[in-house]
Amino acid sequence: MDHDEVENNDGNLDQMYTLDEALAVVGFGRFQVLVLCYAGLGSIAEAMEVMILSFVGPAVKSQWELSSAQESLITTVVFAGMLVGAYSWGIISDNYGRRKGLLSVAIVTSISAFLSTFSPDYITLIILRVFVGVGLGGGPVYSTWFLEFVPAQKRGTWMVIFSTFWSVGTILEASLAWIIMPRLGWRWLLALSSIPSFAALILYGFVIESPRYLYMRGKMNDVYNILKKMAILNQTELPSGMLVSDRRPELDEEFAPEERIGLLSSGSNEVTFFKAGFSSVIMLFSSRLVKTTLLLWVVYFGNSFAYYGIILLTSEISSGQSECGPATLNSKISDDASLYRDVFLTSFAELPGLILSAIIVDFLGRKRSMALMYLFSFIFLLPLFFKPQHEFLTTGLLFGARMFVIGTFTIVGIYCPEIYPTAVRSTGYGVASAVGRIGGMICPLVAVQLVTGCHLVPALVFFDVVIALSGICVMLFPFETKGRKLTDTVAACNSS
Repeated sequence: MDHDEVENNDGNLDQMYTLDEALAVVGFGRFQVLVLCYAGLGSIAEAMEVMILSFVGPAVKSQWELSSAQESLITTVVFAGMLVGAYSWGIISDNYGRRKGLLSVAIVTSISAFLSTFSPDYITLIILRVFVGVGLGGGPVYSTWFLEFVPAQKRGTWMVIFSTFWSVGTILEASLAWIIMPRLGWRWLLALSSIPSFAALILYGFVIESPRYLYMRGKMNDVYNILKKMAILNQTELPSGMLVSDRRPELDEEFAPEERIGLLSSGSNEVTFFKAGFSSVIMLFSSRLVKTTLLLWVVYFGNSFAYYGIILLTSEISSGQSECGPATLNSKISDDASLYRDVFLTSFAELPGLILSAIIVDFLGRKRSMALMYLFSFIFLLPLFFKPQHEFLTTGLLFGARMFVIGTFTIVGIYCPEIYPTAVRSTGYGVASAVGRIGGMICPLVAVQLVTGCHLVPALVFFDVVIALSGICVMLFPFETKGRKLTDTVAACNSS
């Protein structure tokens, strides 16, 4: 008997179909566009709150007469909060649903970001920005949620399109700062920058739970109802027959205790959450996932380190710091319009990288695309070892490196949730993102301190070594995910 048919009580054969087959038939249409818009709104909010650090720090330092260390702490605490948030929201999303994860992220981010506007002193601002960072750590939940609505065909292209919302957020924030900072100051910039977060909170009522999450939980009726709405809005039809699970009990048996711990707990909420979180992290180090997990951590660390580092190098060299001046990054007066103009223009350097990623990700595959972009990032930094004197050449090389690094950043953001099963997808993605935040926290110490200390070449060597190691790790990933169906359990990861 064919595996896609089942005999009913009357002896007749009924067709069966799985979630992946249903998504393929329904296709990408209006329903997914609406999901993309909401997930993209969350990405815009995250980008704006991260980008704002470039403008608020110098202004607050001038107004409150802070030291350089105190100014740097405003940025550091946000990344520290993101580290905690990326881990926590992943656990909540994997164990209690994507919708609850999205709601929690929207509440924490919008409220703490808006309250930052009214900070009466430095300590209050630091505390509130920590909570903003915790909320921003929920970025992987948005991308995971969107990913689980997209059929396997052209999934890579659509995930790259989702990544463009980040660049849109950086451009919007730079534009807003250019207009607001010289006229109204940093408090108004904080208030206006929190609008996307509040919009995500207000529109939450339209958010639908991920069908793949429900599918993994065995809630077939709920999955069918969502697929039916999807088909109606996309003006298509579901396959004929009955929706069935493609999970294989014999494969799940080994991992059943870990996957269900916390979900079946009858203890207190705190104990349940602890067990669920502990279980999810332990699953990342199972024999089937440990290699993938460690390699992804190196790649995420390298991506964040290189991406933020190249941005800092661009600012340092472009502002004349390569001549070993005593000034530090962000030493310009905060109301200098040229600062906002330069940041605005450099933000456009990411768009070619995103376009290239969209073109090659489903053609070459995830692994080859990332390896190629790492190679070009490495090559673009090499001529800087010889200290080219022409400003245009220096800027062009740094922009080229940034273009390819944002490409690797984008594609690994597709590969990571694709390679992890639904049971730990948000947790695995969140923890990898958290490791990346550590790279973002460390890179200013290398980029700024070495360059301002007349050590440009050692800084460049450091960045190229990190890029090379990341490229090697990409080639060691266990398999390609282009066109591959998403798995739901740890046991099924290497079985397809």
